[in-house]
Amino acid sequence: MFRVRLSRPLRRRPVVAAATLICAFASPRSSLADNPIVQTNYTSDPAPMVYGGTMYLITTHDENVAGQPCSAVAGYTLCKWFAYSSTDMVNWTDHGTIATWSTFSWAADAAWAPQAVPRNGKFYLYAPLNNESGTTVIGVGVSTSPTGPYQDALGQPLVTAGCSGATGDIDPTVLIDDDGQAYLYFGRSAPGYVKLNSDMISYSGGVQCPADSTQTFGPAPSAGGFPTQYEEGPWIMKHGATYFLAYAANGIPEDISYSQATSPTGPFTYGGDIMKAFGASFTNHTGIIDFNGHSYFFYHDGALQKGGSVPANGDGYHRSVCLEEFTYNADGSFPTIAPTTAGPKAIASLNPYLQTEAETISWESGVQTEATSDTGGGMDVTNIQNGDYIKVASVDFGSGATSFSARVASGGSGGSIELHLDSVTGTTIGTCAVPGTGGAQTWKTVSCSMTNATGEHDLFLRFTGGSGDLFNFNWWQFAGPGADDSSDAGGAVDATIVDAAEGGNNGASAMDATSGAGASSNDGGGTSIGTSGTSSPGQSGSGTAGASAAGSSSGTGGASAGGAVSGSGGSGATGSRSGAADVSGGAASAANGANTNTNGGCSCDTALGRGLEGAPLWPLAALVGLRRRRSPARSIRRGT
Repeated sequence: MFRVRLSRPLRRRPVVAAATLICAFASPRSSLADNPIVQTNYTSDPAPMVYGGTMYLITTHDENVAGQPCSAVAGYTLCKWFAYSSTDMVNWTDHGTIATWSTFSWAADAAWAPQAVPRNGKFYLYAPLNNESGTTVIGVGVSTSPTGPYQDALGQPLVTAGCSGATGDIDPTVLIDDDGQAYLYFGRSAPGYVKLNSDMISYSGGVQCPADSTQTFGPAPSAGGFPTQYEEGPWIMKHGATYFLAYAANGIPEDISYSQATSPTGPFTYGGDIMKAFGASFTNHTGIIDFNGHSYFFYHDGALQKGGSVPANGDGYHRSVCLEEFTYNADGSFPTIAPTTAGPKAIASLNPYLQTEAETISWESGVQTEATSDTGGGMDVTNIQNGDYIKVASVDFGSGATSFSARVASGGSGGSIELHLDSVTGTTIGTCAVPGTGGAQTWKTVSCSMTNATGEHDLFLRFTGGSGDLFNFNWWQFAGPGADDSSDAGGAVDATIVDAAEGGNNGASAMDATSGAGASSNDGGGTSIGTSGTSSPGQSGSGTAGASAAGSSSGTGGASAGGAVSGSGGSGATGSRSGAADVSGGAASAANGANTNTNGGCSCDTALGRGLEGAPLWPLAALVGLRRRRSPARSIRRGT
């Protein structure tokens, strides 16, 4: 099974009768993200990865209750890793658990901070764990999908010893350089690295130790404890011609600082602070990456709280990933970045006329996510109670939506889904009744009519009903004349990209030009492996100019936009989409897509009170553009 969510590029419309257009666009907004970017779970140690035009995010997970379901180590209960994805940087799709500490049979506990990278048509998860003797070592998992499931590639650790002076072989980070050589950095107190072989699961030459001095990593913290500013959490990357090693610094509480070099192995020169310590979390951990012409800084804080043992202002053992957009200084160095509650602006708008996962969320209140038994598996939204809601940012209804459909299940009497624009109490455009279906995993599609949904808005899905859990929620989709409206690029596609060029990794934007041995598609969008109900997705989404494949896509139909990508069902051209292409049976590849996967996760309620209504209006200049017609967007959902 494979489900598609397509983000549209931010819509431009011609300036004709300016006063009319200003009024028409007074309601739509250029939405901001919300920090933390995930509220259904505690997430920490962000590791972003760009693949197939999608931003994937791998995180650790601080369990809600210390010591459950795995042992607590040094105050942290870290049992599993999660994956999320976005094409617009404001709405994040939950893909659930991609691996756990027990994925590695030789490990004892503690799923510390990982990183995943693509190569050889596979994805490699570098994972630090505690072995049976309590020593931290680094394993490597492998998957055919960025969202897993990952399986132990070696049956033993990859790295078992670091540099002299290091106090833990943790926090692996990988850079694949322009010449194809891959480097794995890691280490607490002192960094080390190995040169990975092309198979990505072995290395040559032993562990190397860069000079650890005040010149390379800055002066020792005033409180002592470390010989230099370098503490832990390295992130190796390249931006332009410069190599950067960012890291947690300055003791406890941690800053994020960086050093730079002209070679991936140094010598490094200390560059200074990027983000100063703040808030309830005494740790911080960064991932820095470029995506579609924008630069992003991921980090974590301790502001989200569930209550109970977690203080009202959060704590350092229940952390949450946040995100900021930034611009490099004129000399290529990092600016100082301050944490915000707003986060970055959307870089694309969400197309509501394609089937969208209910667990695609910008902000939520009260709900949780879980693995679903609906056809094809995946995730659903659960623990829905009266007054809970989901916010989806930058939804582009175009000239209008007239109906709404939702996939729901209820073991009780059900409830309702109220659809509001721009705030949880904003204009109501429709209400869908959800009946009892005979079981919490007995699924039914319900539909309702709606009015007044035009242009771009934040969409709030508010849930109402009686007491207790009302229903579960798998996906939603709008219909109406807006499905035929213009877009700067079109085309929804479904394909698993094999042996595609990874593009830049870490510091570079990847997969804006997708190339390789050809984009192929399996029925269901990928290869199912591992645990029951888990399938790996294909890549999909709106094409960008330059997307191409060296071979045609497989499947009975399929064409895309955003380059000349061909399939047996037809072809697409830059900025357009062929109406003759049938994408229901198979599809070609395109950049800037989204994907869906599987597995479950627990949840925590949100508690950051903030106003959600305020957002800037579009500038008039953003209204300028050439209106193009395209064929109706089509949704793909395997197995139904």
